[in-house]
Amino acid sequence: QATFHYRTLRCGDEETPVDDSRARGKPMELIAGKKFKLPVWEAALRTMRPGERARFRCDAKHVVLYPLVSKSLRNIAAGKDPLEGQRHCCNIAQMHEHYSLGYPDLDELQKNPQPLIFDIEVLKVEPPGSYQQDPWAMTDEEKLQAVPQIHKEGNELYRQGKVPEAAAKYYDAIACLKNLQMKEQPGSPDWIELDQKITPLLLNYCQCKMQCEEYYEVLDHCSSILNKYEDNVKAYFKRGKAHAAVWNVAEAQADFAKVLALDPSLRPVVSKELRSLEARLREKDAEDKIRFKGIFSQ
Repeated sequence: QATFHYRTLRCGDEETPVDDSRARGKPMELIAGKKFKLPVWEAALRTMRPGERARFRCDAKHVVLYPLVSKSLRNIAAGKDPLEGQRHCCNIAQMHEHYSLGYPDLDELQKNPQPLIFDIEVLKVEPPGSYQQDPWAMTDEEKLQAVPQIHKEGNELYRQGKVPEAAAKYYDAIACLKNLQMKEQPGSPDWIELDQKITPLLLNYCQCKMQCEEYYEVLDHCSSILNKYEDNVKAYFKRGKAHAAVWNVAEAQADFAKVLALDPSLRPVVSKELRSLEARLREKDAEDKIRFKGIFSQ
């Protein structure tokens, strides 16, 4: 695996930048032998060593697929699925299928292919077996095999109190399964099986986000789970806590009531959460009285 920074420039006097990995703060990782839509990069990297830099020009016919590659790399840098928005068809069909790639500069480059200059600087080279692949770079079989290990690593990080790092692991495991799920017919047995593997990972991810006080993300994910699995007690409980944290009192109470209806044994835990919510409400009322005291008597 080669890790490197790259710049892509349009040919011409001004050499207008198209992409710059340094500007995004994330270097590129390329695994030799994997399917990649820009073989000129792999050909160059095979002969380079850490610290080396190369600059080369490619004719338009050799970089006709660069707009699709660039979109995928931009998605990766933004933490998205690199195949977001792509159907399962050949590359040329994808280019004609999509009226827009979502980036005006890439749309223009796709419509009018032109020579490009690539400037690459290698940061490190790792032999096989010495690195963990990003989910987007794995084969389908590798994704499925990697999920239990990534899940385990996330659990260990959470136990160590490394909550953001644990969330990142859970996110990677979810990304692996989501990528596989995209290839199945929604509602099919295989799709449902993958979804049932995603759900506990998503609940773990929500627990991390709860501790990071990212309550609205918890609300969104728990609601998405409950739209499919109306009897998921953990999703109701986490959503109830998130509602309470953002002062959605009625919604929190409704979710906690649903928890008790589904699992009465959780009454002590739910009662504690409700008492905490009531105490916070009393504190808030007291603070409001002090803050607004005398306003209406002036």
